Amino acid sequence: MRALPASLLAACGLIATACGGTDSGGAAAGQAARAAATTPASAPASAPTQARSQAHAKPQAVAGPLEGKTIVIDPGHNGGNYRNPTAINRKVNVLTKWKPCDTTGTETNSHYTEAAFSWDVSNRMVKILEARGAKVKLTRTDNNSVGPCITQRAAIGNKAKADAAISVHGDGAPATDHGFHVIMPKKINGPVDPVVADSSRLGIAVRDAFTKGTGLPYSNYIGRKALDYRNDLGGLNLSTVPKIFIECGNMRNAGDAAKFKDPAFRQRIAVALADGLQHYLKA
Repeated sequence: MRALPASLLAACGLIATACGGTDSGGAAAGQAARAAATTPASAPASAPTQARSQAHAKPQAVAGPLEGKTIVIDPGHNGGNYRNPTAINRKVNVLTKWKPCDTTGTETNSHYTEAAFSWDVSNRMVKILEARGAKVKLTRTDNNSVGPCITQRAAIGNKAKADAAISVHGDGAPATDHGFHVIMPKKINGPVDPVVADSSRLGIAVRDAFTKGTGLPYSNYIGRKALDYRNDLGGLNLSTVPKIFIECGNMRNAGDAAKFKDPAFRQRIAVALADGLQHYLKA
């Protein structure tokens, strides 16, 4: 119940006397009124002060959903690889075979390169994932150098002790083939074995988020339901952290290529991949 003002209390005291109340009751009411009138009104004065204090208080930082997580993104190939064929053709051991250090990658019929595509999408992902609180590291720092080798790319993720790693690619299949697929490691009696199961979960999470976010269909030429398991890729065989490759589509297919050349669609790809990583890491 709300308290009556002091002036009203005083008036009530006079009314009580006039209406035949006892002298003691009237005197008490008068004393209460005088006491209320002379007592400092401290409570109402403190409310504005408290409101001002709250208004000037600094908002508390809200942790992002990926706070404390480390993600390594491997943009496939490098824009300068073609300048040094000796370096990129050097054979390296991927445990199940010897393979070239790297390749130039593929390109669309209008010469939009896989290296440029993967570099753009990967940098878009960095911004998205960092905004969500993750610590993100790329395996290369530009798109005009040579390498690094596939063995080094795996080592970067291992050294970072990444919670998840992803290698971004575009495929170079025949023009009639289309759609995306995710590549995951198999056990090889090697360093990847302990993370094969986690890599599979990562791959499925990315597959589901990618198809939802981009609308691109599953590959019609590789894998089953866009999932492909391999034991011949150094970037996977040598990984000690959960890692996958994604072939975002076929760059030789006119429909897939048109989407890849659209910056707005590359942003959709980056968001979808970030969502897939987040779904895996928060599961």
